[in-house]
Amino acid sequence: MQVILLLAATLPLLHSLPARAQDGGQCIDGEIADQLNARRRYRGVQERLFQKAGRHELSVMGGLYAADLLSSSYLLQGAYTFHVNEDLGLEASFGYTRAESDLVRTVARDTSFTALRLDAPVYIYEGHLLWTLAYGKLRWFSGTISRFDWNVALGGGVTDNQSADGLTLSGGFGLKFFFGSWFGMRLDLRDQVMSQELLGISEVVNNLAATLGFSVFLPPES
Repeated sequence: MQVILLLAATLPLLHSLPARAQDGGQCIDGEIADQLNARRRYRGVQERLFQKAGRHELSVMGGLYAADLLSSSYLLQGAYTFHVNEDLGLEASFGYTRAESDLVRTVARDTSFTALRLDAPVYIYEGHLLWTLAYGKLRWFSGTISRFDWNVALGGGVTDNQSADGLTLSGGFGLKFFFGSWFGMRLDLRDQVMSQELLGISEVVNNLAATLGFSVFLPPES
């Protein structure tokens, strides 16, 4: 009689076990699905931590100016950039260097003919459209993580010196590293194409400008 009563009490419990197991499985499956969705959202396109859109960038740079018909010289440059959005920027720059030529110096020493006034100032006025191609992040040796982007520049301007006709076409690449929310470091390489004359010979030249500098980003206008 006791055995019959025990079985009668156990049967309802056994009957409810599959339903409870099914409910438990559904809960576990739901938790796993939530975790997977969260990971998918994390791996998706993220908002950039360093925002450029609507901001003004002021840059100071220095580097090397390698001219086809002249000798290499230093280059000092300043630039102002307005970032229309995260991908496009409008940049105006001013560069200063000196005219040097070993060839002209040799000719002047041997013939007393001066074709070019050496150590004369050269002024470079340019405007560029900057297009950001890619961005990412980089871990430095100290473990600090900074953001960076890679851009191409296309534009032109005027080169004011003794031997150039003036109009200059310019293009190149740039790399910017961002630290904090307002400071950055930039590396630029530009190819400047112009018509230049030296010793009575006029030709189209490619002058290369390589600069390294720093930028300050002003907050966007409210």
